[in-house]
Amino acid sequence: MDGLSQVHAQLRAPRVHLADLTPAVLRFQDGQRASAHLQVLSVNGGLLSVPGPFDQGSQVKLMFLTRTGAVLGAAEMLSPVTSTQQPFRFVALPVDDRRRLGAAIQSSLNKETANQEAAEQKWMEKLREASSCENRPHRRYLRFAAGAVALGMLCLGGVFYFLQVHPLK
Repeated sequence: MDGLSQVHAQLRAPRVHLADLTPAVLRFQDGQRASAHLQVLSVNGGLLSVPGPFDQGSQVKLMFLTRTGAVLGAAEMLSPVTSTQQPFRFVALPVDDRRRLGAAIQSSLNKETANQEAAEQKWMEKLREASSCENRPHRRYLRFAAGAVALGMLCLGGVFYFLQVHPLK
């Protein structure tokens, strides 16, 4: 097993918020096992959804499946965030498992980036469409306005005509 260096542990690694339900199994030093679900994951640790908090400092073997394969590492349970959420940090992770974990995180980050770019592109297209509609002359309204002005002038002309010429003399 490859121990994590203090320098690497101090760097903030990219984190992935997992949309899919990712089951994890914890095996404690006394042989007991517990189930949990991963919510956030990085190469340094993550956040588990747990049925109840575990003791801070508990040493566990943590196993879970990623798109790139199974990951098994030694972890330390950190102080619970809530009664159902508890962070952990990896204290030892074999090289192959670290590579699989890094590849899974990078894949998720690439997918998130692609989704964000697609959403931004869609938003930009909507914005362009809306702005092009605003810049287009509204011919229907212009025709209506011109017709209303012409009708008003015709009526006004008719009123002046009848006031000047008395047809019933």
